[in-house]
Amino acid sequence: MAGKLSDDFQRDSKAIHRLAMQSLFERLDSLCEGAMAVDKDAQVVWINEKYVAALGFGSSQDVLGRAVEEVIPNSLMREVVRSGQPILLDIMQFGAESFVVTRMPLQDERGEVIGAIGFVLYDRLNYLKPLVAKFARLQQELGGLQKKLARPRASKYTLASFIGTSRAAVDVKRQARLAAQHDATVLLLGETGTGKELLAHAIHAESSRAQHAFIAVNMAAFPEALLEVEFFGAVAGAYTGAERKGREGKFKLADGGTLFLDEVGDMPLALQAKLLRVLQDQEIEPLGSNQVQKVDVRIIAATSVDLKRLIAEGRFRSDLFYRLNVLPIVLPPLRDRLEDIEALCEGILAQLAQRSGMPRQEIAPTAITALGAHDWPGNIRELRNVLEQAVMLTDHRRLTADDVAALLPAASQRAHTTAAVRPYADAFADFERNTVRAALQAASGKVADAARMLGISRAALYKKIALLGDLSRR
Repeated sequence: MAGKLSDDFQRDSKAIHRLAMQSLFERLDSLCEGAMAVDKDAQVVWINEKYVAALGFGSSQDVLGRAVEEVIPNSLMREVVRSGQPILLDIMQFGAESFVVTRMPLQDERGEVIGAIGFVLYDRLNYLKPLVAKFARLQQELGGLQKKLARPRASKYTLASFIGTSRAAVDVKRQARLAAQHDATVLLLGETGTGKELLAHAIHAESSRAQHAFIAVNMAAFPEALLEVEFFGAVAGAYTGAERKGREGKFKLADGGTLFLDEVGDMPLALQAKLLRVLQDQEIEPLGSNQVQKVDVRIIAATSVDLKRLIAEGRFRSDLFYRLNVLPIVLPPLRDRLEDIEALCEGILAQLAQRSGMPRQEIAPTAITALGAHDWPGNIRELRNVLEQAVMLTDHRRLTADDVAALLPAASQRAHTTAAVRPYADAFADFERNTVRAALQAASGKVADAARMLGISRAALYKKIALLGDLSRR
């Protein structure tokens, strides 16, 4: 009796399975927008009428016997036949239309693949709103991550970031704006802390290369032995410890964009020769490779040292200097644009507040006067350091002269003590005296050169020297 029940159950199970498969196929055929079957050679052996119409054919006779790629150019049915593995969910492009499809292999009684069948589930992605919503969210997250990864390679500053309304600052921004309109090499000259890297970012941001990478390299930051790899990259296995997939150099990373060479005066002579060749030919050769690669890179170089002195000492190639010195821009030291100190302080304090999340602190006029009495050998970088310390060391919402004077050298503190309440005429006379003295020192005592630096006539400078009297007095 038990054996009879078992046989009946097995017969019923097989019958149910056949019925289920037939019902499932018929259900899929009625619900989907199209269905197709191919044989083991990926030739169409069956297609329903809805799919014939959707694909733009007159009848199924126009399709049967043809290779599936002749009917659907992007079809993966041949891959399903070859691998024997299903592709359960896929989005297939056919012209301007998007189709959601599922593809499954067909097997005979011995389990051998004899073909494949595919169903177009929907011809509009709107029917798969949950899936599409998740796909869109993942795409958005991926886009966000890609932007984050790309951000370090993008320009961080614009010309608006170069703060100052003094004649010197305005002239620098004018030259930078003109440099951005051309694709020539730029050489930024100035003392440390004057904002050379910021200006390089700004030139890139204003240029036609703004949508491409901005890559900065500080020549003093890398050991000489690694500089060639940093610049030109290396193929896999080019040296001991090389990355398995090789390494792309800075020139390749900056392709289409801008490469900023900071403190270019520290570049070794051997690398100077190779850089000169790249500038001439716009080609690089990675370490360990025998093939050259074309690159399209705009160079902005910067230095705080006198390159002509280095040339005289045999430490810098004159031919490279002339290649770099196509568009020179001299950034003035802070002591030559003291009228910008108030605006610089406001900008720096706003940045510090944004970074810390604390309310922005103000700065009193007496503090500005105290800061203006300092020579600022470290320029804007030193000013930022003083303000950052003052913000951390005071509980006041407004920085006073005492807050900043305590962080300046003793000479500046003495100047603050006497100058904080001095008449304007005396303070301005001292400012002019300091400015004229600095110009004469920079020009080695040559009045004509000093006048050119100050932007005034030689006669006007002689008059100022006579009016100001003893220029050695501070």
